[in-house]
Amino acid sequence: MKHGKKYTDAAKTVDRAKLYESDEALELVCKNAKAKFDETVELHVRLGVDSRHADQQVRGAVVLPHGTGKDVRVVVIAKGDAVKAAEEAGAMLVGEQDLVDRIQKEGFVDFDVLITTPDMMGLVGRLGKVLGPRGLMPNPKAGTVTPDVGKAVAEAKAGKIEYRLDKSNIIHVPIGKASFGSEKLGDNLATVMDAIVKAKPAAAKGQYIKSATVASTMGPGVRLSSAKYVAQPGA
Repeated sequence: MKHGKKYTDAAKTVDRAKLYESDEALELVCKNAKAKFDETVELHVRLGVDSRHADQQVRGAVVLPHGTGKDVRVVVIAKGDAVKAAEEAGAMLVGEQDLVDRIQKEGFVDFDVLITTPDMMGLVGRLGKVLGPRGLMPNPKAGTVTPDVGKAVAEAKAGKIEYRLDKSNIIHVPIGKASFGSEKLGDNLATVMDAIVKAKPAAAKGQYIKSATVASTMGPGVRLSSAKYVAQPGA
């Protein structure tokens, strides 16, 4: 893949053989985020697990202390009192069968998070083929299937992110915008890494965190030293 001059120049500032401490890595990422828009900073963590096995899945959700810097579009499928709670918490759209039909028949996926109540999962379950590949399917572990939709909507809008393994055993998550600066990004990074370490499956053997990299949308990756996040025994 051919990169532009800005990327090539930025890549020259990164020592690919070095494992950077988080503050130095994030300062470098912010410095190299030179696009005309506020670039998102992402964390990529390769884990020593096998996602093909159910007992080695790593998945959960965490609220970033400084949010994601993004206006999160939340839709809710619910009925009764939950509708009002979702609307008051700032949901972009709330519906029942009408919203299910819109997603299923019209392919409406112009949102970031879908939250529902347990009693609606019979309806929402039909949306797996549309929502699953996009990572939008509600899940109790991520807190997106819950009786307390008001709280879930508020948390999602405040910067709650879901993390999960992809088929390559890598977790990709946003930790904020380049404009946050290294300190706020560092707080968000530490929160995510702590959650991932605590989510280590009992079936995972050997080295758990294989590698961790941070990068902005248009910038080169900077490899992280994960030693300080994996301080507990057996991790």
